[in-house]
This record gives sequence, structure tokens and C-alpha cells, in this order.
Amino acid sequence: MTDSYTPPRVWTWDKDNGGAFANINRPIAGPTHDKELPVGKHPLQLYSLGTPNGQKVTILLEELLAAGHQGAEYDAWLINIGSGDQFGSGFVSVNPNSKIPALMDHSVSPPQRVFESGAILLYLAEKFGAFLPKDPAKRAATLSWLFWQMGSAPLLGGGFGHFFAYAPEKIEYAINRYAMEVKRQFDVLDRQLAENEFVAGDEYTIADIAIWPWYGGLALDRTYTGAGEFLDVGSYVNVQRWAKQIDARPAVKRGRIVNRANGPLEEQLHERHDASDFETGTQDKLEGAT
Repeated sequence: MTDSYTPPRVWTWDKDNGGAFANINRPIAGPTHDKELPVGKHPLQLYSLGTPNGQKVTILLEELLAAGHQGAEYDAWLINIGSGDQFGSGFVSVNPNSKIPALMDHSVSPPQRVFESGAILLYLAEKFGAFLPKDPAKRAATLSWLFWQMGSAPLLGGGFGHFFAYAPEKIEYAINRYAMEVKRQFDVLDRQLAENEFVAGDEYTIADIAIWPWYGGLALDRTYTGAGEFLDVGSYVNVQRWAKQIDARPAVKRGRIVNRANGPLEEQLHERHDASDFETGTQDKLEGAT
């Protein structure tokens, strides 16, 4: 445990507060510099990074294309949050909250901006009439689990992930607090999947697409080095079955590497503008050609 800390009466920002993201964290909104966003040839323009939140949208777009929805063709542009791209004026105009992912739909007039990953999933599912059941009861179940993820995952990422992997010092209380909560969430999910093939029932929906990058990624021990063992994720057998089932889907394999900027080079497709990019545009191909 660290020494006792007494908060001041009024908090003030210390730019040198440390941590993995100290160089981009700040207590105010708005742009820091002028930078227009690129626009490609497709109606859907995605500005993102291949984090779990970014993967949700690219997985859904690839699933829509695999299901035959050609209107779901998209350009995906890399937003490097470590370099502060999310604070460029163009990005802030699409998402005033300066978080990835952000989407511009140019198939409507005027073009529609959509931000927050859950909102983008719902927008696209309704636009294309896919991966969101029409039956009222099944739709309600899907939306309940979609919003479960939106409310729960920040405790996994911003809570457990931050203090386990990114904080400048290991704080026992913080790690224990969030580890307990993440294991509780895994138990919630494991109990649901014990009685259902997919999260919201017998259909693969945007609820699965939202939850898998966070909880499936951790179940498969791809998130936060050492976290899988620390949390004993292998003991959640129903989550394991579901995570591997989703992971095997071809559209998921494609979607999870779009806009990725870390990990194995063959799993990094910094930009996606055409289906052929998966064969020719991954970083192992590009760097091998130089």
C-alpha cells in the first residue's frame, strides 16, 4: 500500500502525474490542433484504433459485409490516440468527446455523425436490419446485454486494466477492488452462457459483438500481460466456449485486426479501404516489401 493521501480542498491538474497515458490526459475538452480528417470512397467513414472499443465496430462492419450488405463497405482510418490524433479539429467535430471510434455516414444528407461504440453498433444494426432481433423480447434482451457491456467494461479497462497494467505504481487496494469486480462480471457472463449459446439467447447479435472484444479477449488471454492467469479466466468454462466460438468466425478474424497498431505485424491492418487489404495491406506485407 502507498502512503496515506489526503485530497486537497480543490483539485488541480498536475501535468506530470505519471502513468502510461499522462502525455495525452487532460481535464478539458476541445481540439488542441487543426487537422482535417481524410475521406475515402465509401459512404461509411470510420475513424478508430483497434482497441476493444474500436474492434466492436469493425467486427460488425465485416459481419454485415459477410452477410451480403454491400452498403456496409467502409474506409477505416487510423486514429493514433498515443499521438493525440483524437484532439485534432476534424476528429473533435465528429466526436466532441475525443474518444474512438467515431463514424461518419455519408449515405444520408446531411452526413450523420455517430460516436460511442454502442451507439454505432445500434445505428448500423438498425440501418441494415441485421444482428438485432425484431422480436420485441429478443430485442430487449439484446439491448440489455449491449448496455451491460457499456456500463461494465469501463471497470474492466479503466479500472482493472489501468491499475494492473498501466499505473506508474502497483496499488494493492485498487488492483484487488477491480479484480473482484471483473471476476464478478465474468461470473455474470458465465452463468448467462451456461443456458444460452450466445449472450442474449440463441442468436448472434450486436450484444456478442460488443462484449467479445473486452471479455472474449481477456478470456483468451490477449489483454494485459499476465491478467488471464491472475484472474483465472480459464475457470469460466462457458465464457471460454463462447469466446472461442466467436473468435473462429471469419468476419471476427478480419475485424479484430483493422486499425490495430500493436501486436504481431500480421495482425495489424492500419487502414482498411477494400477487402483485398486483408491480403496485401497488413504490416508484415508492407514492411516486408520495403
